[in-house]
Amino acid sequence: MGGVVEADRIIREHQGSAPISTIDIAEAMGLKVYHVGSWENDLSAMIRKDAERGGPSGYAIYVNGNHPRVRRRFSTAHEIAHYALHKSLIGDGITDDALYRSKLSGMIETQANRMAADILMPWHLIREATDRGLSTVEELAKHFDVSKSTMSIQLGVPFEAVEIA
Repeated sequence: MGGVVEADRIIREHQGSAPISTIDIAEAMGLKVYHVGSWENDLSAMIRKDAERGGPSGYAIYVNGNHPRVRRRFSTAHEIAHYALHKSLIGDGITDDALYRSKLSGMIETQANRMAADILMPWHLIREATDRGLSTVEELAKHFDVSKSTMSIQLGVPFEAVEIA
């Protein structure tokens, strides 16, 4: 894959309508995604080089299959972001716990969280949704298939806020 520019192109191609398919984005980047059902609850996801199970890129994303769908989607987007932004740091793997923290610096984790949010909730689709009358965090979260807290953070509004438009 050709780095951040190529990753951005692939992501944009998959942001035609909500909810965004993180699996389709991962596959277009040559990543293979697996939902693992036997992990402890505090482990959310990891990305690692995997010669046997990795996609054409040689990398695989493993996501805690016991977590709710919205959390699995964010975890997948977060690992896609690590691949796009921090591929050289992955080495044998980046493992993220329930709070999306790895042993990487806070800045790197913040970058991955920011990109994950932008993958799942691109601003052009948020504008379209609000133009069509979706005006609460709850309505938008449901439309984008993300948690209410994730949508609140993306919008920059307190979770308790009812109207955003």
